[in-house]
Amino acid sequence: MLKGCEGSRPRPRDRIVEMARQLFRQYGLRGIGVDAIAEAAGTNKMTLYRHFASKDDLIVTCLREVETETDAMWEGFEAAHPNDPMAQLHDWVRRAAECAVAEGRGCDIANAAAELTDCNHPAHKVIEQFKKHQHERLAKLCHDAGVGQAELLADTLSLLIEGARVNWQSVGPDGPGARFVGISEAVIESFSKA
Repeated sequence: MLKGCEGSRPRPRDRIVEMARQLFRQYGLRGIGVDAIAEAAGTNKMTLYRHFASKDDLIVTCLREVETETDAMWEGFEAAHPNDPMAQLHDWVRRAAECAVAEGRGCDIANAAAELTDCNHPAHKVIEQFKKHQHERLAKLCHDAGVGQAELLADTLSLLIEGARVNWQSVGPDGPGARFVGISEAVIESFSKA
């Protein structure tokens, strides 16, 4: 949602970020230029560069927005299931599935990782830190839920969600990615019994 005063037009920076995220999702990071982003945001390239030193800087900002949204998602299921890590874990599975199939494009972070193969790109560090942090949170949640091999379960769920994202994009709702929730629930149950 765009930020700004109620009843007024959102600030140019917010419009630029929101439109960039939409266009990056639709066309890819490399498939859209700053001119098109500025035009879609109802501004101009000079204004875009006043807020962002480069397109790469804008990409990093967009990925940071994903981090913020992901943090809010974690806070949401922690608040929905206080002191119940197993319920939080099951909620993580459901929300991860929703994100994997969102708009048919999957995860902005995963898509950026696939598109930005240069390890020196400024977004690469953001992507790497995000993925590591999410895995650490998931491993801690698995541990808190009483799973003996918490790290292995976190690895398994991480690989399952990454595979489900790609499978959903390539095969659609008829592929195995559509069964991520059921597969993950079965995996959690088997780890919990072990």
